[in-house]
Amino acid sequence: MTFGQQFLDQIDASAQDFTFPFLDHGFYSAIDVRLHVYRDSKHWAVVIETVGFNPKARSVTDALTGYGVRVGSQLNRVENIEALMDADENYLGGVPIRVRGKDLAVDAPAGEYFAEVVRELVPEHRDLLLADESELRALIPADLPEILRLEAWHHPDVLVERPSREETFQLLAKVLDSGNPHDYRPTQAPNTHWSNWPESGNS
Repeated sequence: MTFGQQFLDQIDASAQDFTFPFLDHGFYSAIDVRLHVYRDSKHWAVVIETVGFNPKARSVTDALTGYGVRVGSQLNRVENIEALMDADENYLGGVPIRVRGKDLAVDAPAGEYFAEVVRELVPEHRDLLLADESELRALIPADLPEILRLEAWHHPDVLVERPSREETFQLLAKVLDSGNPHDYRPTQAPNTHWSNWPESGNS
């Protein structure tokens, strides 16, 4: 079986098991995403990052969901969250958000929903919310090269569509088979920005 077919089979099985990244998840307010493709002649891996705010757990995490290797990790991002929110998950105001030891000032009023406040960090500080190379290499072999990285793509609604039927993932399967990142030439506009998933965090 080719690398690409292995990938397509795995993501469909993941969707069936409710472990495929679901950007409209009711328990998580979507914040940001990134996708990594790794390959050599013998091995492959795909890692999908989804940063979200979980109001029930009162946490902001970067969830790494992997295929091709044993990858699964939840990276906690906001270190002082209890000092930032009231009981209704609204920002208290005037307190920087600490991410990986850095205090990040935000221009947000008291009472703003906390997910919205974290989203305001993305334009300038998204690399602090997403995984760095050391965090990725804790899960991916150091000698497995990254051949493609996506900052946005067209993502399926897995409640109505199998991921393997989505153009994005069919093209990624082609890249895995050929090893050529230029085989990723999508025709669909990206939809992974949080504003395209209005039901996220609404449960």
